[in-house]
Amino acid sequence: MSKREGSEKKPPKQIITIYSPDYFGYKEIGTTLSYDPKQAIGRTLWVSLYTLTGDFSKQYLLIRFKIVRVKEDLTAETIFYGHEYGREFLRSLVRRGTSRIDGIFNLVTRDGFHIRVHAIAFTVKRLTPHSLKVKKIRKIMQKVLEDAAKNLTLSQLAQEMVLGKTASDIYQEAKKITLLRHVGIVKSKVLKVPEWVYTGEKPVEEAVQPAASASSEEGA
Repeated sequence: MSKREGSEKKPPKQIITIYSPDYFGYKEIGTTLSYDPKQAIGRTLWVSLYTLTGDFSKQYLLIRFKIVRVKEDLTAETIFYGHEYGREFLRSLVRRGTSRIDGIFNLVTRDGFHIRVHAIAFTVKRLTPHSLKVKKIRKIMQKVLEDAAKNLTLSQLAQEMVLGKTASDIYQEAKKITLLRHVGIVKSKVLKVPEWVYTGEKPVEEAVQPAASASSEEGA
């Protein structure tokens, strides 16, 4: 008997259906194959915002999701794991005689996610790269993003970044410094996922937030 004939046959791979998180509509976004459902945990996939919203104007924005749990019915739960502008769209924003201002910041959300965020602003007129105006706009980016991360969970921050709320907040402040053509959060990446995500136990602060709250666009 050959070694191949004597070896045990591997079980067939199982089809696991992947869903977006609740805060992105809990929609089917793809499938993956795995001998053991647990092996699918940690896998990531990219989906356009157009796929999730049906808004064709949002096809340029790609969102990355990470599988954190596979249920008995072979459906995979995911979390937001980052996003980015498509290269062609980003290239289309560049104009002669204007300036591009970038700001890259490491943040920690209210529920413990470490995330790196890349904000961008395009001016109407060219500015000197190290001018006071450029420095002020970059400080505005930092303040808006740090305040957002401090007060929002990852799910809330993710929605505000990809739907334009964070960029709009930056735009409203930065336009006082100089005329702007476009402000956006061009890219984000989750650097560290807190352990509670895998155990399914939300932080105490997260659990009591609804009771506490009861008492109390992308710029262009």
